[in-house]
Amino acid sequence: MPELQDTAASVGAALKERQETLSVSESSCGGLLSACLVSIPGASAYYVGGSVVYTRTAQRGLLHVPDEAMADIRASTEAYALLNARTIREALGTTWALSETGASGPTGNRYGDSAGHACIAVSGPVEKAITVETGDSDREANMWVFARAAFNLLEQCLTEAA
Repeated sequence: MPELQDTAASVGAALKERQETLSVSESSCGGLLSACLVSIPGASAYYVGGSVVYTRTAQRGLLHVPDEAMADIRASTEAYALLNARTIREALGTTWALSETGASGPTGNRYGDSAGHACIAVSGPVEKAITVETGDSDREANMWVFARAAFNLLEQCLTEAA
């Protein structure tokens, strides 16, 4: 985790300096994004909160995403990641939101995505979504790759918004 802590600390310092806030919705990272962020002293200055939205039931219950909003969207897509990022950002009133959804492994998900597939989105003054494909079935390794990609995307968006 030290490698990710460096990135989380960099993101946190930028947010703190700009007096901006962040919320997180994660799935296959299982809380790793939030854990990295709150491991940095002073995280309460920018990290408002987050949730592990691992299933549609969690998305409905924690983010209050109605069935109608999911009519043309399936999980583990960039559109789904953006929906969750926008929703948690609005719900928690943050400047930025980071969202991740995917299949960490060792098998793929029920939607046909292979292990090592994740979609990551940032919602804020800059919005972006990316897809990550590791081609690996190692669950923990994929979680770390997804987290690194998420923090990198957030850093990129913060830089563009500066």
